[in-house]
Amino acid sequence: MNSRSKYRTRQREILLDYLKTVSGKHITAGDVCEYLKDQGAEIGQSTVYRHLESLVDEGLLNKYVIDPNSPACFEYVDPDSHEEGCICFHCRCEKCGILIHLHCDELEEIEDHLYKEHRFRLDPYRTVFYGLCDKCMEQKPGKAGKGGGSRSGR
Repeated sequence: MNSRSKYRTRQREILLDYLKTVSGKHITAGDVCEYLKDQGAEIGQSTVYRHLESLVDEGLLNKYVIDPNSPACFEYVDPDSHEEGCICFHCRCEKCGILIHLHCDELEEIEDHLYKEHRFRLDPYRTVFYGLCDKCMEQKPGKAGKGGGSRSGR
């Protein structure tokens, strides 16, 4: 267990068990609360938020704040398989709000270029590219609703 980790409580273990099942996906605190409620787990919303922040501090979750109008997204970091220094960018659809987790060698080259040529260090965890996802591009104008969802999985 990480030296920064907190006491093992039943609530924490339930939360960690769920987070492990969604490893590699972006979820919000609301997603967690909804899942726990559906499972009949009696864990209050404030406890969920407190545990999520604690897990971020411990390095077991990455937290992404995409913009001030959207809820923060979290991603479970498997301590046994996560690459140290793993670079991750994000794409956000301006129409449906989907957040796409992106690992791309070409973007790492841009990150290196920005530093070498312009003396600017890019933060990939806070870098978001805005545009349209493939599903929204396929829809006819006016068919997709404006959303703030945190759907992931691409």
